[in-house]
Amino acid sequence: MQYFTQHKWLQFIALLAVFFAFIMAIDPVTGGNLWRLQENIFWLLPDAVNDGLKYLINDFWVVDIYDAELDLTEESTMMKEFTRTLSGVVLFCINLIRELLLGGVKTVVAFTSWDFVSENEWARIPALPWTAVAAGAFLIGHYLGGRNLSILAGTSIIYIAVFGQWTPAMQTLSFVLVAVPLSVFLGLVLGICAYKSKTFESILAPLLNVAQSMPHFSYLIPVVVFFGIGDHAGAISTVIFATPPMIRLTILGLKKVSPEVLEAGMMSGCSPRQLMFKVLIPTARHDILIGVNQVIMQCLAMAVIASFIGARGLGYDLLVSLNTLNIGEALELGVSIVLIAVVLDKLSLAWANKQADYFADLPFHLHHKYSLAFLGILIFTSVIAYVASVLFPDKSNYLYVIAESQGFTTKDFWDFIVDWIITNSYQSVQSFNFFMITSILMPMKEAYLAMPVAATLFLVAGIGFIIGGLRSAIIVTAFIAFIALTPWWDRALITAYMVTFAVIISVIIGCTVGVLCSRNKQATKVMLLICDTFQTFPSFVYLIPVIMLFGVSDLSVLIAVIVYATIPATRYTVEGLRNVPQSLQEAGSMSGVNRMQRLFHIELPLAFPHILLGINQTVIFSLFMVIIGAFIGTDDLGQLIMQSLSQANGMGQGIVLGLCVAFIGLAADHLIHTWAQQRKKALGIA
Repeated sequence: MQYFTQHKWLQFIALLAVFFAFIMAIDPVTGGNLWRLQENIFWLLPDAVNDGLKYLINDFWVVDIYDAELDLTEESTMMKEFTRTLSGVVLFCINLIRELLLGGVKTVVAFTSWDFVSENEWARIPALPWTAVAAGAFLIGHYLGGRNLSILAGTSIIYIAVFGQWTPAMQTLSFVLVAVPLSVFLGLVLGICAYKSKTFESILAPLLNVAQSMPHFSYLIPVVVFFGIGDHAGAISTVIFATPPMIRLTILGLKKVSPEVLEAGMMSGCSPRQLMFKVLIPTARHDILIGVNQVIMQCLAMAVIASFIGARGLGYDLLVSLNTLNIGEALELGVSIVLIAVVLDKLSLAWANKQADYFADLPFHLHHKYSLAFLGILIFTSVIAYVASVLFPDKSNYLYVIAESQGFTTKDFWDFIVDWIITNSYQSVQSFNFFMITSILMPMKEAYLAMPVAATLFLVAGIGFIIGGLRSAIIVTAFIAFIALTPWWDRALITAYMVTFAVIISVIIGCTVGVLCSRNKQATKVMLLICDTFQTFPSFVYLIPVIMLFGVSDLSVLIAVIVYATIPATRYTVEGLRNVPQSLQEAGSMSGVNRMQRLFHIELPLAFPHILLGINQTVIFSLFMVIIGAFIGTDDLGQLIMQSLSQANGMGQGIVLGLCVAFIGLAADHLIHTWAQQRKKALGIA
């Protein structure tokens, strides 16, 4: 018995034996609640959430509002007035930035009227020449990261302009330039409050866990109800999605400030406010700026998702192209989104890593040389563009904006390649598709759907108990029991089957590639660069090639999920093996072990906790991508969430479905994180 309690693998085998015995014993026809929980009061939760939110919007805190334009007083609620005001402010900011980049009159109209604009032709904001933006990208890149970053940033902007994607790209950029500062500000404020108050942090922590586990689409449903549709609604949903990582990294950065720095600040007579803004935040600058980088990436990840509720830009155009299966155009748009993501990612990381020189005493023209250079270029390009428009009034002014119809395009080339690939690989691809679906995916799906509720809860509780004891068993069972109480247990099982398959394949590929690359420094550098690049791709981009080759099926979604989710498994394996102390590796070699023995008996066991964190991220990435894969046709929870977007009373259902997805991720996260912590303690590296 003692041997059994000391070896968890034996406990796990016994748990599986009991689990399969439960499956054999519970009959789907006569099993009742043991098979599937019958309809209960919990099924009314979506309607209760929906009714509660409707009451908040339409009936809570009714006030009289005077409309000056119509000269009448009407009843409204404070929530409606708040959302209208917030929507107006956000939309004004988006239009202002958009018109500074592309030109327009809406900002002028906001302060005057349409009559004033129509009577005065000069009353419009002129477009910022794309040449000036490209020059600015070159300068910012050179200032933050030197020549290579300058070339990357500048040539990316030139590509977007020359290929006729300037207008949608600037629409996306205006959207990001509003969402990012709002997310950073909210994240910084809430992070500071959580740092200063342990109670507030303990309240905030579970909310952040749920928020970061909720699928993208779930944010859209309440935003549509409260704020309507349009660019402002897309920006608000993006802010909600992008703020949590900023909060976490702000808290992490402030907590990492050493006590000596705090004591030095207090001894110098700093007030609490001065201590925060003059000592703590500057010292935590690096982590906070990494948070800014994460916010930018999250905002770009939402660029396509937000187009479902009317946000304009590259994401909307990509969505239209995918709907019409216009693969060539979708690839061009995908490249433009990727370039913006890569450039903003590299610039923000360079900003985070750039050391501030607080002791430099330079003349004004040297201290601000980049700003002065950009100002000069802006004036020069604007004058040239204006002169060109005066001299050639009937000609297209390529110095301002290159329209899509006037730019270069490679979509015909890509369409030809796609047609060639499909024509020459159709039989083999279809054979592979048929084999995978009929021989592997469908049997696996049916096996998951044959899992009774009672047996599944027993299995989950048992795994939780084996890994983390009674507390973990209660936590993970509560997460899964919430799903079992809803009407969507079968949909959740389909989601779990897809995530399981994707995680298994991703972990095998990622860990194998990571181990092989970690053997060589140059290979490690190349692989981390590939991971960095692929991780900046917005998730929808991965759907383009799989739709092209495999059409609409579970296999298409799973291939896209595997490509996306292999990144963290590879990265964490490489970094975990690289962090194994060199002294231990040398000690192993000196004791006579060969390279394979050293890998399996020293390096992998020490790197295992780090690899587990990568597997944890792989699970979360897979879950997110499976839900996004609902766009090309699946019958999991993601499909129901998408349907909720178009339903009049879908708000409550969408939120509860989002919680179901989040709880699957949180259960896996808790188990893997607990296991990783235990391994760290066992190895003495906690």
